[in-house]
Amino acid sequence: MEACLSAICAAAPVAPRLSALVYNGPMSGNDSKDESVRGPKMVSPALQGLPESSRTLLIVDDDQPLCHRLGRAMERRGFIVTTCDSVAAGVLAAGTNLPAFAVVDLRLHDGSGLEIVKTLRKARPAARIVMLTGYGNIATAVAAMKAGAGDYLPKPVDADTVERALLSTEASSLPPPPEDPMSVDRVRWEHIQRVFEQCDRNVSETARRLKMHRRTLQRILGKHAPRS
Repeated sequence: MEACLSAICAAAPVAPRLSALVYNGPMSGNDSKDESVRGPKMVSPALQGLPESSRTLLIVDDDQPLCHRLGRAMERRGFIVTTCDSVAAGVLAAGTNLPAFAVVDLRLHDGSGLEIVKTLRKARPAARIVMLTGYGNIATAVAAMKAGAGDYLPKPVDADTVERALLSTEASSLPPPPEDPMSVDRVRWEHIQRVFEQCDRNVSETARRLKMHRRTLQRILGKHAPRS
């Protein structure tokens, strides 16, 4: 009997032991090359010698794989990172932890990231805040800047670009002329979107100010942005 039991135990498969460091979320095709997963730690020169309180970074994005990768990449650059995936959690972290830096997605599943920007700007006026969005247009950029963001980056974005935006100390200046500037149709669309936002998204008031027929404006607002 003992010999039979020994033979059965020897043949039974052993369950694999998972490491606490394994990330079990969805992975993209670029994750195997992500520097946040492998590669030497490269602390940003601008952060060297700073106390921990001056290296704290809050990242708020409901795209969990992106938030995970960006958080790991910024940790390797010397930031002390806290991540959140909602407006509610972001507002709480901004008001409690008072981070020196923040990267906030504009549109989150439970509201606008602008609420987090406003909270952090009141809690720590000198914080450097960068807005991220997949819905880039002039109107939302203006709204982000008015709320207190220092920079505005369209998605997709890499860690190097985020780092430069967070640590930039250069005064605002006109950039060099673009190689592929926006088309006239896109500029018109951007202008309409900006006035629409300034009118609190009131179609009738926007149409009146732009001297347009209300139905014409509704058709324009219902379409996607023209290609640049």
